[in-house]
Amino acid sequence: MDPIELEIFKSLFVYVAEEMGIALRRTAFSPNIKERKDYSCALYNSEGLLVAQGDHMPVHLGSMPMAVRRVVRSIPMKRGDIVILNDPFEGGTHLPDITMISGVFVENADEAPFFYVASRAHHSDIGGIAPGSMTLTREIYQEGLRIPPVKLVEEGKWNKDLLSLILANVRTPSEREGDLTAQLAANRVGEKRLLEMVAKYGKEKITQAMRELIGYTARIVEKRIEQIPEGTYKAIDYLDDDGISTDPIPIQVAIQKKGSSLLIDFSGSSPQVEGNVNAVFSITLSAVAYVIRALLPEEVPANAGILSAVQVIAPSGSVVNAVYPASVAGGNVETSQRVVDVLLKALHQAIPDAIPAASSGTMNNLSFGGINLETGEPFSYYETIGGGMGGGPLGEGDSAVHTHMTNSLNTPIEAMEYNLPIRVRRYAVREGSGGKGEKRGGDGIIREIEFLQPMTVSLLSDRRKFPPYGLLEGEEGKRGENILIGKEGEVALPSKKMFTVQKGDILRISTPGGGGWGKAK
Repeated sequence: MDPIELEIFKSLFVYVAEEMGIALRRTAFSPNIKERKDYSCALYNSEGLLVAQGDHMPVHLGSMPMAVRRVVRSIPMKRGDIVILNDPFEGGTHLPDITMISGVFVENADEAPFFYVASRAHHSDIGGIAPGSMTLTREIYQEGLRIPPVKLVEEGKWNKDLLSLILANVRTPSEREGDLTAQLAANRVGEKRLLEMVAKYGKEKITQAMRELIGYTARIVEKRIEQIPEGTYKAIDYLDDDGISTDPIPIQVAIQKKGSSLLIDFSGSSPQVEGNVNAVFSITLSAVAYVIRALLPEEVPANAGILSAVQVIAPSGSVVNAVYPASVAGGNVETSQRVVDVLLKALHQAIPDAIPAASSGTMNNLSFGGINLETGEPFSYYETIGGGMGGGPLGEGDSAVHTHMTNSLNTPIEAMEYNLPIRVRRYAVREGSGGKGEKRGGDGIIREIEFLQPMTVSLLSDRRKFPPYGLLEGEEGKRGENILIGKEGEVALPSKKMFTVQKGDILRISTPGGGGWGKAK
């Protein structure tokens, strides 16, 4: 295909996914989707291979295709069907992430879909033992409602019994129904745009463009890998703990570069643990895909070609490839970040001038909820809080941003205080938390929340024991801190904890800064 024509199709495909995201965000009910943009939308070819994803969540880049392929292989779809799933052991990531998959049927086509569109959104409650469904747990059953691949919409009609079952198991059913409807709307937008493209260019041309785009990305990946010196590069990094035990959790990698391919081996990483920081394989694959994507020029499309020259070994039953019935809520948000850190640490040995120092390395997950004493209605809230970006060859690290596996925004204070019985007392840059260096690490964030009534709170964070590393003699970023301020004064909290608060209690979360890069002058 002509390069200019291929570039046009690349933009068309990406914008289909972007427009799906716009529809999802504008019609969603929850602040987590509407304000934080905690979602991803993408389109796939008939084999379930990723063609294009919007500029959404990197943690979904390598994981959502596994869910789509699972559906393609196991569930016959008809026109108007929409399959839903969140089971981490069936292509999902963790239970709050609900994936909705639609087949796109072309007129006079075979019974099988010609394309697929999918949306994945983090729902701020999916049941379980605590509001927000992101708390300390020991097995998947405690984390919430587990949904295997099943049709929520069949030939255009809602499966009302299934919807009722889902809504009966969550704390905020109206909000969940609204967000599910928003995902359905996003899928309908993607289906409509693809059919318009088929009507204009023909299905053969669209299929050819999808195939060639994946091939183009694969060739660029191979050329980039060829530039990495031959050898094996090893690194190890640690999660603070799993919240049940205080033992650190090692994640180890060996990257073997040979010719135009990479073998990435996580052997030696911790066995899966009792707490919820276990990552299913799709999450580890997502982190690998993100790092490979980050090595490429910005204009290269993100699709199935990203991983075409990469083999990943993650021992079954390890913290980077957990097996049923492991608890996995934190694997998606915390372990994914540490996998990125250890991959970059290893690659630094091979291409030191291309790799930045560690960023904050945690999503600083905060969730809380209860029964609103004024309205009598249940409420549940979830957010992630940014930190500092690592300094690197391109410049100093940005301050107070989400980095690596999260691409979400902050939740505006106005949205929080309007919807919830809380008051935000402070929201500021954590000055001086970034590591010093020739290229200084960015600073973290301080967020103080006052609770206006009793409720249950959950923290799922990291980098409270092991600070973000610096590189090339750059200094480490400051570790994060969690402090509860109550009638008895300030109490330091661990990185992972579920607890109750009383009216007037204040939670202060100070997030890590990024590491410095190069020796400070």
